[in-house]
Amino acid sequence: MSRSGVHVVEAHYNSSWDRLTSSLRYDQFRWLYISNLCFMFAMMGMFLVRSVLAFRLTDSEFALGLVAFVVGVPMVVVAPLGGALADRLDRRKLILFVQTAAIVDEALVFVLLITDQLAFVHLLVLTGALGLLFPFMMPARQAIIANVVGRRGLGNAMALQMGGMNFTRIVGPVAAGALIPLVGMASTYAVALVLYGVGLAAMFRVRPSFPDEVEQKGSVFGDIVDGFRYVWQHPPVRVLLIFGLVPTLLAMPFQTLLVVFALEVWDVGEWGLGVLNAVAGIGGLVGSVYVAWNAESHQRLRRMMASIFAFGSTLLLFSVSPWFLLALPFIFFADVFVTMFMVLNNTAIQMLIPDFVRGRVMSLLMMSFGLTPLGTLPMTWFAEHYGAPAAVALASVLMLVLAVIFFVFSPALRRIDTSTREAEIEFGELDRRGRRSPELTPAAK
Repeated sequence: MSRSGVHVVEAHYNSSWDRLTSSLRYDQFRWLYISNLCFMFAMMGMFLVRSVLAFRLTDSEFALGLVAFVVGVPMVVVAPLGGALADRLDRRKLILFVQTAAIVDEALVFVLLITDQLAFVHLLVLTGALGLLFPFMMPARQAIIANVVGRRGLGNAMALQMGGMNFTRIVGPVAAGALIPLVGMASTYAVALVLYGVGLAAMFRVRPSFPDEVEQKGSVFGDIVDGFRYVWQHPPVRVLLIFGLVPTLLAMPFQTLLVVFALEVWDVGEWGLGVLNAVAGIGGLVGSVYVAWNAESHQRLRRMMASIFAFGSTLLLFSVSPWFLLALPFIFFADVFVTMFMVLNNTAIQMLIPDFVRGRVMSLLMMSFGLTPLGTLPMTWFAEHYGAPAAVALASVLMLVLAVIFFVFSPALRRIDTSTREAEIEFGELDRRGRRSPELTPAAK
């Protein structure tokens, strides 16, 4: 039995539903999943609430950018430190500590709000503090999944995790937006605090979860350097991290321009913008469900390349669509395919890495999401000068070209299926003939 508390039993899937929800058979993953859903639901809702508060307090669009900025910058700057701590400490305890601090931070905003003393500077400072906390929690939340389900369940668990995030991305802001006019801003904040509390309580049901492999620890800075060195010295991990940046930097910033498509290109107003965001979110959920259902497949490279080419093609069709209704299926399938690509890419990375470096590698993934604004700035500049359709179309074409370049010139990418199978053999998931070993499941259900 490992330190994460898993042992060997046989797996039997009696139906497609069993395949889709296989990770939820793990008692520990169910509690982790509940915790993640509640936390993400509250967090996504609070993104909208903080934006509304910032605009009401300042009547300035620039204030919205400042709020987003103080949350996004720490993802790049602080994430490596959070990853190093996730590889040193009990990941469960780290999550509990940081999530408690996040609740205290949100509670301070709530108190200032109900006492009518909240100013924009308070909101900005407390939001910045929240942005500093996220990089310490998110790498641990990603790394702990492997501790809970084992490598055998990673594909399904990662897909369900991404599906849950897409669900909260759809429902969280919609619920918050509906609650504000019904019960008021303060009561909406109170509901979010309750959800944060439920997520914290669920996390207490997860057992302590240390890295499975123990190594001699030096300084935290040394651990951070070792994390970067590990990625540089392992081409399969390095190429997947860089390849994952292609849609993140080039294509995903298109979501920022949806407001331009809705208001200026198709003239469908705010309701049309809401429809676009909802359809995109549903597409992401469908993509996650498909990967969860088909998590056993070893044809990762073929599915990754197919999904990124399909994403680029449907996004290109979306950008040139002359009609709003015609664009809806294109944005739906674009988000289906980009979600498939991201889940497959992230799962392959998790399969390749040993547990003692997992938190640090997950922190690099988090940094890549923080880099999204770097792609947003040139895309919005291009859109301002040449139009949003031309900007998204150009980004789509560039992404397709880069995907071809990666495939042609990267031997490490082309042999990624072999590399992941070798990693499974090395870590005991397959025997030497490539046959599946019994599944790792929790010691207690």
